[in-house]
Amino acid sequence: MHSDVPSSNPSTLDVAYRDDDLYSTSRTSSVVSKGDETSLIENSTRKGQAAYYQDLDYAEPDHKEPGSVDESPDLWNKLFGTAKYPLEQRIENKKRGIGRQKYPFVVWALTIAMVGMFINELVVNARAQGTPLSFKPAVNPMLGPSESALINLGARFPPCMKSVTNISSSTLMPCLNDTANPPTSLCTIEEVCGFGGWGDGTPNQWFRFITPIFLHAGIIHILLNMLAQVTCIEREMGSGGFFITYFAAGIFGNVLGGNFSLVGAPSVGASGAIFGTVAVTWVDLFAHWRYHYQPRKRLAWMSVELVLGIALGYIPYVDNFAHLGGLCMGLLVGTTFYPVISPTPRHRAIMWAFRLAAIPLAVVLFVVLIRNFYTSDPYAACSGCRYLSCIPLSSNDYCQGTGMS
Repeated sequence: MHSDVPSSNPSTLDVAYRDDDLYSTSRTSSVVSKGDETSLIENSTRKGQAAYYQDLDYAEPDHKEPGSVDESPDLWNKLFGTAKYPLEQRIENKKRGIGRQKYPFVVWALTIAMVGMFINELVVNARAQGTPLSFKPAVNPMLGPSESALINLGARFPPCMKSVTNISSSTLMPCLNDTANPPTSLCTIEEVCGFGGWGDGTPNQWFRFITPIFLHAGIIHILLNMLAQVTCIEREMGSGGFFITYFAAGIFGNVLGGNFSLVGAPSVGASGAIFGTVAVTWVDLFAHWRYHYQPRKRLAWMSVELVLGIALGYIPYVDNFAHLGGLCMGLLVGTTFYPVISPTPRHRAIMWAFRLAAIPLAVVLFVVLIRNFYTSDPYAACSGCRYLSCIPLSSNDYCQGTGMS
């Protein structure tokens, strides 16, 4: 009696049942046993789990293509975003939102430092006025310490930094403990500026270009800035490039504000630095337009956020010039340090041309504006610029005075 089932070549079955999974061994039996089926299911499950956890942990691929570049950059390359990756992997990572590094270490450190400084602000005001928030002689709309306390702690305040026309070191202003309106407890500007005053009689507290970055005017101010800060792009550009961009933008914003804002109006906040990182997101959007999901919708939202940020620059103790200066410097420095994907030699050449032009331009802007701050009358150069950060009111002499209340 002949069998109805045709005979099969064992080697043919070998090919048919060979398991191509990386975690399994080749099949040598002509019939798949029940144990083999279980092994196949387990292998498939393990492979799916491995791929899933790779997505979360930004692990390296299971296997590399021939000729691919080593994808395990050292710490220096991770921090500065200079590690070499295959072009296809960089594009795929951009589409999936995977950055150069896993954690935003600089953002975490800055947030901890700023929260600590804000707690100190509240303690200083509580010791001076008996309450951590200033409600007398005027309410701080940001729900924070008094104007004198902010100046004493390091706010950008030109009379503490240089000789200002119509404001001398002996000019009187409310002391930190004053709660009366009109003020009854008066101190000289040198006393309010603190930090030991200035020995030679000339204000010289240049560090006030830096210290305002770590100070905030109140609870509302710090909440808004910390919310914006935690969404920054450190993971995409690396901690080193992010750190340089952040402080270059923050300091330049204070330099620009020192030149053109009302000299008697103190300013604090990390907004200029944050606007610098916002500028990098614009660089990212236009440089990687084709890789972003719904880029036009993203552009619309970023435009709304930018307008709202500039509108907030008219709130007391916040300075629009810090915002605009930070945005400008963020574009220049961010273009230099952000790891733009260049799919063609022409695109790469254009990006390097921008970088080579941005570096000297950033240096020139710093030098010119710092020199202008100390040697010239900024208002003479641009008398109308003050309105970019000042709403004309009777309390500020319609933006024509020094801005001291």
